[in-house]
Amino acid sequence: MAVRNCLYLPNMSSISVIIPTYNRSELLMRALRSVYAQTRPADEVIVVDDGSSDGSREAVKASFPQATYLSQANRGVSAARNVGIKHSTGRWLAFLDSDDEWQPEKLARQYAACQADPDCCVIHSDEIWIRKGRRVNPMNKHAKQGGHIFEHCLPRCAISPSAVMIHRQVFDEVGLFDESLPACEDYDLWLRICSRMPVLFIKEALITKYGGHPDQLSQLHWGMDRFRIRALIKLIDGVSLSARYRQAAITMLLKKIEIFLEGAEKRGNKERLSEYRALQQRYQALANNTDKLSVAPS
Repeated sequence: MAVRNCLYLPNMSSISVIIPTYNRSELLMRALRSVYAQTRPADEVIVVDDGSSDGSREAVKASFPQATYLSQANRGVSAARNVGIKHSTGRWLAFLDSDDEWQPEKLARQYAACQADPDCCVIHSDEIWIRKGRRVNPMNKHAKQGGHIFEHCLPRCAISPSAVMIHRQVFDEVGLFDESLPACEDYDLWLRICSRMPVLFIKEALITKYGGHPDQLSQLHWGMDRFRIRALIKLIDGVSLSARYRQAAITMLLKKIEIFLEGAEKRGNKERLSEYRALQQRYQALANNTDKLSVAPS
């Protein structure tokens, strides 16, 4: 059962901001400036340092001593976000990647929208994209949406972590970020959330999302779809989905496996070919046998 009436709970108005970071001292300062420039101030700001060695701690303590600064050995962005979630006290959790920044009205707009819709538990917004210092226009396939967007989330990440605000009760239902995924951990979370509940969307660019720098996860990991494949398998095998959602997830999984196989064949990666062909056969059989598709209670 999806969580509902998230607004009307104790301490209903408090917002915690969670910023994971790793060796991005200068960018982190920009992100924090945008947080402290909010017209609706955050009630708590938590920076989780994932093993930085660039003086990030000293920079934050000097410029933003009011922020809570947590440190851990380098374990990845999922672990850093999860540490922030566990240490936070707010009813609403807003995430900001340390290389992005918010527009001044971000928290105010989102909280006002949630007040107007007490069934809202997840809200996100549109965004401005900057790539290598220049503004770019997203393609239609990257357009953001609200409502029941599970099928819209299947091809690619449909919600930006820096754009989202989530009621903490959602994590009690769907679980935290998957720390076993070195990338596409947000894709995995949005699938789990959107298979259960609708999301609210503000068609206003409330964040600026920067890309093109070498330490982005998409630059560090080859074959990003292999992580999406893992997320889809976990979803299909482990979550009670409606027949429609399960069939859509299996169809997308098979599509992504086919694309991955084409790449593995070009590279002559025989081990990957064998592994993913076995997956292809398994889920093709599941797709063909509708009797095996579980139907979630209505």
